[in-house]
Amino acid sequence: MAKTELEIHEGDWEALGEAAGEIRRVVFIEEQRVPLEEEWDGRDGDCRHFLALLDGAPVGTARLLPDAHIGRVAVLAEARGQGIGAALMAAAIEAARRDGHATVELAAQTHALAFYARLGFTAFGDAFMDAGIPHRNMSLPLTDD
Repeated sequence: MAKTELEIHEGDWEALGEAAGEIRRVVFIEEQRVPLEEEWDGRDGDCRHFLALLDGAPVGTARLLPDAHIGRVAVLAEARGQGIGAALMAAAIEAARRDGHATVELAAQTHALAFYARLGFTAFGDAFMDAGIPHRNMSLPLTDD
């Protein structure tokens, strides 16, 4: 079997938004039925974006908000299970660390709690509904103290 090549690109919405937006449309709006107005929250221009390319084709995305919240982590169904989500998370976490943040946080869909826990995140607070999907907040300290 041929080895696949995974690349993670980092940039702003202007540079990565077309491909990232298409992945989010497919995963969140089509697959998960997230309402359009909730997915497009107007914050993309303020975020750093990450785009995963598998053999040159865009297959995943994530964003890092200025307050070190990671969000909109999405991998196309046909590319799941290959470590792409973990690679996107590693890139976003490293970017937050470079920016000097002490902690990163995210709101995880409850079905993905184990995925984020494997990356070192800890859930806190009660479950809540967002876009009709149950979530929990999670955090990861970036400092050694």
